[in-house]
Amino acid sequence: MAVPKYYEFFQPIIQCLKDGNSHSMRELRDFCCKFYNLTEQDLQLTTPNGKQNLFYDRVSWAKTYLKKAGLIESTSRAQYCLTNAGKEAIADGIQNITLSYLKKYESFRVFIGMDNANKENRTLREEKAAESPKEIIESSVKQINQSLSDNLMQEVLKMEWYNFEKLVVLLLKKMGYGEPTTTQKTGDGGIDGLVKADKFGFDTIYVQAKQWKPESTVSRPEIQRFLGALAGQGASKGLFITTAKFSNEAVQFAQRHLQQKIVLVDGEALTALMIEYNLGVSIETTYEIKRMDYDFFNEDF
Repeated sequence: MAVPKYYEFFQPIIQCLKDGNSHSMRELRDFCCKFYNLTEQDLQLTTPNGKQNLFYDRVSWAKTYLKKAGLIESTSRAQYCLTNAGKEAIADGIQNITLSYLKKYESFRVFIGMDNANKENRTLREEKAAESPKEIIESSVKQINQSLSDNLMQEVLKMEWYNFEKLVVLLLKKMGYGEPTTTQKTGDGGIDGLVKADKFGFDTIYVQAKQWKPESTVSRPEIQRFLGALAGQGASKGLFITTAKFSNEAVQFAQRHLQQKIVLVDGEALTALMIEYNLGVSIETTYEIKRMDYDFFNEDF
């Protein structure tokens, strides 16, 4: 048989995890393969660009969609299990876990960019039909980057704290700042790294890096302490990067402080910058979109 569509792998993935144990991606793929009796020939098929394995790609996207809906979660590196929501979904019938079913979860609706106000009377197909081909491409790229961002964050959180600081400094280097360095592991006075604002070193930016859980919040007192560290160094510019979020009070405090310029980068912005500057990621596929050059046809030959 042909390799099933990605959403047709929802059922075998949930069925595999139904035993209550954690399973690796390899185990999920093996279960899906047996579930649909796929042949070696089926497993050798590639995506249209010829660069990815079609079966692997579709199972991976099925996993991503189920994770975005909150039905499964990652327990450790490439290990997955059912959430409480996933166990409740089983009670509704595994065969009923479809794309339409996933729309009931707000996290999934946010992921696909669905308008909550119309969620009850619009299907995913109708939403896509209303988009132009370029809009569909842009929407798809956004989903791909969101999934990539989640995977990046999982890996970043597994790093030792001093390696996370080195990661931040390396990112700044890729962004074009001159001669970034980390400070010593202890006794750094609240400063984790230094980066030259220009290649000549006329100005220095002091960096604070916090490797916290993504759902946690960096509050105003943390920014105040960083401000104190800047003052102790006689510094005028600071960059606070975290894998977490910033409270509104922290953001407002940083924005209105005039003596020292403090820029805040949260977890979402951090992974977006890593993707933009190809840190921890690589380009898989490049597409070109071309348009008519009417000036060419208006010229004399």
